[in-house]
Amino acid sequence: MLDRAAIDNLLPHAGRMCLLDRVLNWDTSSIRCRAVSHRDVDNPLREGGGLAMLVGIEYAAQAAAVHGGLLSGATKPRSGVLASLRNVITARDWLHEIAGEILVETILLHSDPAGGIFDFALFAGVERVLSGQFTLMFIDHAKDQHA
Repeated sequence: MLDRAAIDNLLPHAGRMCLLDRVLNWDTSSIRCRAVSHRDVDNPLREGGGLAMLVGIEYAAQAAAVHGGLLSGATKPRSGVLASLRNVITARDWLHEIAGEILVETILLHSDPAGGIFDFALFAGVERVLSGQFTLMFIDHAKDQHA
């Protein structure tokens, strides 16, 4: 089990942008994390009305990034972008209205050096509040500097 400090070291984001609090378990194909930052009034992704449910996609992307770091044993996090989203389903409008913790699950469907494809789901208790699939592509900063 990893705590927030260990998670922070595996993400290109730092400080308050580290949205996950704990890795509950992981294996070669999946990861399950816990988050409570959705309740923070100073959550960096919160806007006037609150924290929209679709912000949960960032929680899932961070879980995927942590999973990738754990699998590779990387000492330096890699930056990436969400290249595509598919089959996104929301059961609620607002993430900040969930009183308890959120369980974030990602399942690695395909991986190669350029990125990966993941199924994801967020749960409030037993209720699936957000799910879908995304493609994560890594940014190669070394190539960007030579272009």
